[in-house]
Amino acid sequence: MADDLLKDIFARLIRATGPISVAHFMAESNARYYGTRDPLGACGDFITAPEVSQMFGEMIGLWLADLWIRAGRPGPIAYVEAGPGRGTLAQDALRAAARQGLVPDVHFVETSPALRALQRQRFPGATWHDDFATVPADRPLLVVGNEFLDALPVRQIVRMAEGWRERMIGWDAQGQRLLPVAGDRPMDAAVPPDRAGAPEGTIIETCPAAAAVTAEVAARLAAQGGAALWIDYGHAEPHDGSTLQAVRAHRKVDPFADPGEADLTALVDFAALVPVVAAAGARCDGIASQGDFLRCLGIEARAAGLARTAPNHAPALARALDRLTGAEEMGNLFKVMAFSAAHWPVPAAL
Repeated sequence: MADDLLKDIFARLIRATGPISVAHFMAESNARYYGTRDPLGACGDFITAPEVSQMFGEMIGLWLADLWIRAGRPGPIAYVEAGPGRGTLAQDALRAAARQGLVPDVHFVETSPALRALQRQRFPGATWHDDFATVPADRPLLVVGNEFLDALPVRQIVRMAEGWRERMIGWDAQGQRLLPVAGDRPMDAAVPPDRAGAPEGTIIETCPAAAAVTAEVAARLAAQGGAALWIDYGHAEPHDGSTLQAVRAHRKVDPFADPGEADLTALVDFAALVPVVAAAGARCDGIASQGDFLRCLGIEARAAGLARTAPNHAPALARALDRLTGAEEMGNLFKVMAFSAAHWPVPAAL
């Protein structure tokens, strides 16, 4: 069974029990996908900001160090990264932080055996966790998650002529392919009152998993001290419509064609996480575009300094800077959200 194509497994399940939820489809697909490969880099399926340039991680490390210094240099303290990929962000961030005296214990929240093996090469002394439940509870936490929330399963509800229904994944009449279908159970009670009258065809997308992990981290910060930084592609205002997409070999592909063989993601609704943070007892420090955040931290000065040191790399540095901060690149599409313990200083750049 483990060697079966996930598409065939889904087909058998749907034929036996009926359509499955989008959340079920996305969770199983990404569990198979991330558990069996290194998806990053030119030879993989996508490239994240830390892989674009060391400057990205360096800015994060300086952000953490600045906050830690203004908090009175508490120790011991833990750096906790959710979904750390190859460990590139942690390597660059902690190198920059160490120059300012911040040398925390390193903890990775990671479930993929393939990625854990890569992370262990760079951080043999790190501690790994399947989730945040086993992260130390006796010290402040500096939590970072870059392109972590977007891979968590989303739930979709669609307005039909007869009312609201959950959007499911079924099998087409010819038995050839997976496709979205409307469920048969009424879901009107799950729709916020101010959205109940939305026109037919409207899709409301939520991510209970993102809310749950954010609430857990925020509660930890409120109790232990520290701050968290979520960086992901998403929106800062409420948004209708399906944002589910799949990427394979650096190209967008049909998300339903080959489950488990492509990276499934959805835009992060950062606005929905703000009340979650407050309810857990932490302070939301703001949401900014990635471009504004990095420029405020001094990435342009860092790029200029690196170019002076290595003039032959200046064109590549300029391209990387534009990729990370440009309005037509990652600068506007990606957002940064920070939240922290109420008794800690307000972080920079937000």
